[in-house]
Amino acid sequence: MSVRMRPFQRSLPMQLMLAREAVMQRFRPHLNEHGLTDQQWRIVRALNEAEAMDIAALGRVCCLHTASLSRTLPNLEASGLVSRRADTQDQRRVSVSLTAKGRRLFEVVAPQSEAIYARLAQEIGPERLEHIYGLLDEVIGILEAPRPAVKSAAARSRIAVRRAKAG
Repeated sequence: MSVRMRPFQRSLPMQLMLAREAVMQRFRPHLNEHGLTDQQWRIVRALNEAEAMDIAALGRVCCLHTASLSRTLPNLEASGLVSRRADTQDQRRVSVSLTAKGRRLFEVVAPQSEAIYARLAQEIGPERLEHIYGLLDEVIGILEAPRPAVKSAAARSRIAVRRAKAG
Protein backbone atom coordinates (compact mmCIF):
# COMPACT_ATOMS: atom_id res chain seq x y z
CA MET A 1 0.00 0.00 0.00
CA SER A 2 1.33 3.41 -0.96
CA VAL A 3 1.31 6.14 1.67
CA ARG A 4 0.22 9.53 0.42
CA MET A 5 2.50 12.31 1.57
CA ARG A 6 2.54 16.02 1.11
CA PRO A 7 4.69 17.19 -1.81
CA PHE A 8 8.39 17.10 -1.01
CA GLN A 9 8.75 20.89 -1.35
CA ARG A 10 5.98 21.40 1.23
CA SER A 11 7.65 19.39 3.97
CA LEU A 12 8.52 21.67 6.88
CA PRO A 13 12.16 20.53 7.15
CA MET A 14 12.65 21.11 3.42
CA GLN A 15 11.02 24.56 3.52
CA LEU A 16 13.21 25.57 6.46
CA MET A 17 16.32 24.32 4.64
CA LEU A 18 15.37 26.21 1.48
CA ALA A 19 14.79 29.39 3.50
CA ARG A 20 18.13 28.94 5.26
CA GLU A 21 19.93 28.47 1.95
CA ALA A 22 18.24 31.54 0.44
CA VAL A 23 19.41 33.62 3.41
CA MET A 24 22.90 32.12 3.52
CA GLN A 25 23.42 32.86 -0.19
CA ARG A 26 23.44 36.52 0.88
CA PHE A 27 26.05 35.95 3.60
CA ARG A 28 28.42 33.36 2.07
CA PRO A 29 30.27 35.67 -0.35
CA HIS A 30 30.98 38.04 2.55
CA LEU A 31 32.13 35.19 4.80
CA ASN A 32 34.25 33.70 2.02
CA GLU A 33 36.04 37.06 1.60
CA HIS A 34 37.26 36.59 5.16
CA GLY A 35 38.09 32.89 4.71
CA LEU A 36 35.18 31.75 6.88
CA THR A 37 32.66 28.98 6.42
CA ASP A 38 29.08 29.19 7.75
CA GLN A 39 30.04 26.93 10.66
CA GLN A 40 33.18 28.88 11.53
CA TRP A 41 31.27 32.17 11.58
CA ARG A 42 28.59 30.68 13.86
CA ILE A 43 31.33 29.63 16.26
CA VAL A 44 33.03 33.05 16.17
CA ARG A 45 29.67 34.81 16.71
CA ALA A 46 28.70 32.56 19.62
CA LEU A 47 32.08 32.91 21.31
CA ASN A 48 32.01 36.67 20.88
CA GLU A 49 28.96 36.75 23.16
CA ALA A 50 30.54 34.53 25.81
CA GLU A 51 33.85 34.62 27.66
CA ALA A 52 34.29 30.90 26.99
CA MET A 53 32.16 27.83 26.36
CA ASP A 54 32.66 24.13 26.73
CA ILE A 55 32.45 22.15 23.52
CA ALA A 56 29.06 20.60 24.29
CA ALA A 57 27.48 24.01 24.98
CA LEU A 58 29.13 25.49 21.89
CA GLY A 59 27.71 22.67 19.78
CA ARG A 60 24.20 23.26 21.16
CA VAL A 61 24.35 27.03 20.66
CA CYS A 62 25.72 26.72 17.13
CA CYS A 63 23.57 23.71 16.15
CA LEU A 64 26.71 21.76 15.33
CA HIS A 65 27.32 18.11 16.09
CA THR A 66 30.42 17.50 18.20
CA ALA A 67 31.97 15.60 15.26
CA SER A 68 31.68 18.76 13.13
CA LEU A 69 33.16 20.82 15.94
CA SER A 70 36.07 18.41 16.25
CA ARG A 71 36.89 19.06 12.58
CA THR A 72 36.23 22.82 12.64
CA LEU A 73 37.86 23.91 15.92
CA PRO A 74 41.41 22.76 15.03
CA ASN A 75 41.25 24.91 11.87
CA LEU A 76 40.08 27.94 13.85
CA GLU A 77 42.78 27.27 16.43
CA ALA A 78 45.48 26.89 13.76
CA SER A 79 44.36 30.25 12.32
CA GLY A 80 44.79 31.79 15.75
CA LEU A 81 41.09 32.68 16.08
CA VAL A 82 40.19 30.46 19.04
CA SER A 83 41.99 28.80 21.90
CA ARG A 84 41.09 25.60 23.70
CA ARG A 85 41.93 24.84 27.31
CA ALA A 86 41.17 21.91 29.57
CA ASP A 87 38.77 22.85 32.35
CA THR A 88 40.66 23.29 35.62
CA GLN A 89 37.87 21.52 37.55
CA ASP A 90 37.30 18.66 35.10
CA GLN A 91 40.13 17.71 32.73
CA ARG A 92 37.65 15.88 30.46
CA ARG A 93 35.91 19.15 29.59
CA VAL A 94 37.47 21.55 27.13
CA SER A 95 36.74 25.26 27.17
CA VAL A 96 36.86 27.27 23.92
CA SER A 97 37.26 31.03 23.66
CA LEU A 98 38.04 33.66 21.05
CA THR A 99 41.56 34.99 20.93
CA ALA A 100 42.31 38.68 20.43
CA LYS A 101 42.73 37.91 16.72
CA GLY A 102 39.30 36.21 16.70
CA ARG A 103 37.71 39.26 18.34
CA ARG A 104 39.37 41.56 15.79
CA LEU A 105 38.00 39.39 12.98
CA PHE A 106 34.54 39.61 14.52
CA GLU A 107 34.85 43.42 14.67
CA VAL A 108 35.68 43.48 10.93
CA VAL A 109 33.04 40.99 9.78
CA ALA A 110 30.12 42.05 12.03
CA PRO A 111 29.38 45.49 10.47
CA GLN A 112 29.24 43.97 6.99
CA SER A 113 26.97 41.19 8.31
CA GLU A 114 24.66 43.80 9.83
CA ALA A 115 24.54 45.58 6.47
CA ILE A 116 23.39 42.32 4.87
CA TYR A 117 20.74 41.95 7.59
CA ALA A 118 19.56 45.49 6.83
CA ARG A 119 19.25 44.66 3.11
CA LEU A 120 17.32 41.48 3.96
CA ALA A 121 14.96 43.47 6.19
CA GLN A 122 14.46 45.93 3.34
CA GLU A 123 13.68 43.14 0.85
CA ILE A 124 11.46 41.10 3.16
CA GLY A 125 10.01 44.06 5.02
CA PRO A 126 10.95 44.86 8.64
CA GLU A 127 7.51 43.97 10.04
CA ARG A 128 7.36 40.73 8.09
CA LEU A 129 10.87 39.84 9.23
CA GLU A 130 9.94 40.43 12.89
CA HIS A 131 6.82 38.31 12.34
CA ILE A 132 8.99 35.52 10.90
CA TYR A 133 11.30 35.70 13.94
CA GLY A 134 8.26 35.53 16.22
CA LEU A 135 6.79 32.53 14.41
CA LEU A 136 10.11 30.70 14.43
CA ASP A 137 10.50 31.39 18.17
CA GLU A 138 7.01 29.97 18.73
CA VAL A 139 7.67 26.85 16.63
CA ILE A 140 10.96 26.22 18.43
CA GLY A 141 9.30 26.73 21.82
CA ILE A 142 6.47 24.37 20.98
CA LEU A 143 8.65 21.65 19.50
CA GLU A 144 11.33 21.84 22.19
CA ALA A 145 8.79 21.70 25.02
CA PRO A 146 9.09 18.59 27.17
CA ARG A 147 6.85 15.80 25.93
CA PRO A 148 5.59 12.78 27.77
CA ALA A 149 8.08 9.95 27.45
CA VAL A 150 7.20 7.65 24.57
CA LYS A 151 8.61 4.19 24.86
CA SER A 152 10.37 2.83 21.82
CA ALA A 153 8.91 -0.12 19.93
CA ALA A 154 11.68 -2.29 21.38
CA ALA A 155 10.85 -1.20 24.94
CA ARG A 156 7.13 -1.82 24.35
CA SER A 157 7.98 -5.25 22.96
CA ARG A 158 10.13 -6.15 26.02
CA ILE A 159 7.31 -5.04 28.35
CA ALA A 160 4.79 -7.13 26.40
CA VAL A 161 7.08 -10.20 26.58
CA ARG A 162 7.53 -9.75 30.36
CA ARG A 163 3.79 -9.41 30.87
CA ALA A 164 3.12 -12.49 28.76
CA LYS A 165 5.65 -14.51 30.77
CA ALA A 166 4.21 -13.23 34.08
CA GLY A 167 0.60 -13.82 33.11
